[in-house]
Amino acid sequence: MPPNLPPAFIVGAHYDTFLQRGLKRFFERATLETESVPSPSSDGRLAIDPTEDPSALTVRWFGNRYVLRVPSRRPFTSHEVRFARAIGSVLESRYRAILNPQLMVERAGLFRGAIEDRYVGAFFDGTPYSPRADGGRSERVAEVLEMLRIAALSSYENQPISTGVLLLEGDADPIGAYPASERDRPHYTGALTSIKSFFRLADGLRTVFLVARDGRLLDIVDIGRWGWASVGPGEVDVPCARAYAAHAAATRSGRHVCVVLSPSREIKVFGDGAQLFTFRNADWHLLDLQSKYVMWAAAVGRPALARRLFQTALDLSDAREGALFAVLRRPIESLHELVADQDRLDMELVGEQSDPDTPSRRHLLHVLAGRSVTDLDASVLDALATLDGAVVTEPGGQLLAVGAILRHPQSAVPRAEGVTEGARTTAAVAASRYGPVLKVSEDGMITFYDAGKVWDI
Repeated sequence: MPPNLPPAFIVGAHYDTFLQRGLKRFFERATLETESVPSPSSDGRLAIDPTEDPSALTVRWFGNRYVLRVPSRRPFTSHEVRFARAIGSVLESRYRAILNPQLMVERAGLFRGAIEDRYVGAFFDGTPYSPRADGGRSERVAEVLEMLRIAALSSYENQPISTGVLLLEGDADPIGAYPASERDRPHYTGALTSIKSFFRLADGLRTVFLVARDGRLLDIVDIGRWGWASVGPGEVDVPCARAYAAHAAATRSGRHVCVVLSPSREIKVFGDGAQLFTFRNADWHLLDLQSKYVMWAAAVGRPALARRLFQTALDLSDAREGALFAVLRRPIESLHELVADQDRLDMELVGEQSDPDTPSRRHLLHVLAGRSVTDLDASVLDALATLDGAVVTEPGGQLLAVGAILRHPQSAVPRAEGVTEGARTTAAVAASRYGPVLKVSEDGMITFYDAGKVWDI
């Protein structure tokens, strides 16, 4: 960079680069195009706006204009637009603070910890770090994330630490009616983790800490009681792992945010009645479960079947169990191409295979012949899905195969040169020629295929 440039120009150039990196990192399916049209925004004001094309966002900063574009098959969702703006708001605020000593003092927290935690925190504030913002909501969430990141590296009595916190947006617990202003209540900060019993009091699965808007610790509550108190037990609108349905329900109203460190060392963030973010494999992911579920349900066609398979995939993902589900659109034509006769539940047992005195695996699984996925207990479907092989159904939900090793001719599975896929991925890609497929990996990732890969969770 040429010498004697104004500091604002140098800092601006660096932060423009940070913005490009941040957008590319969190929107891997997108391309960032630089346009030759100059932007009127050259004073450090950043703007990220939708366009008439739902698969494109315009980004204007420091006189530069970019277009963030995704494939038209999956246009930007409202959560993705919101997160892109959250990333921009953090970087713009840091840029302004560097050039303004007073702002630097007021917003010192912006420069602590991992910047990705600030991005996630800003997502939960409509106007983060602006003069109209309350100034604390983004920081409260980010500080909790930093605190749980550190906790995830520790263990207690040789067991991974798990814990959780419900951050209230209002001034009091509407269930217990504890006043947030009462004295002698400690602030929920990392200093509490030095207390040996801290993580035992709130395990994140059944119990969580209740924290008021001003950061004071109000109570330790049963998340099931708290989450379902106003609506009664039931399903949440947006699917999530059953173990965390109450956590999602607790955030349906009031703009509350629930953050959990799970026993698998994954950080889960809930808001707006759904799980919105996950931190796993050392990286943050915006889940966007609602839009992805809608795409899956549209491909399956039958709401009850789509919900059951999606729910089971989420539960197995949380348990770090692998699985594969395939729904064949035209089973009469495709089943014999994908599943061997000995694995099909619609084929009668013949010869030696029909002798009950010498039972085989086929005898065991044939008790499921004619059964529908939607009629099975959730725990039974969980168990079937964890068998080696795939669960295959027809569009109405009837089981066609369980624990089936799918046929996949190498010529039918396209690959990038030099890329080697695992057996489950290869089977999923091959099966997606015949209908929608959900693959659950043992690292927790869920992938939807339909004539190729559609999305990841």
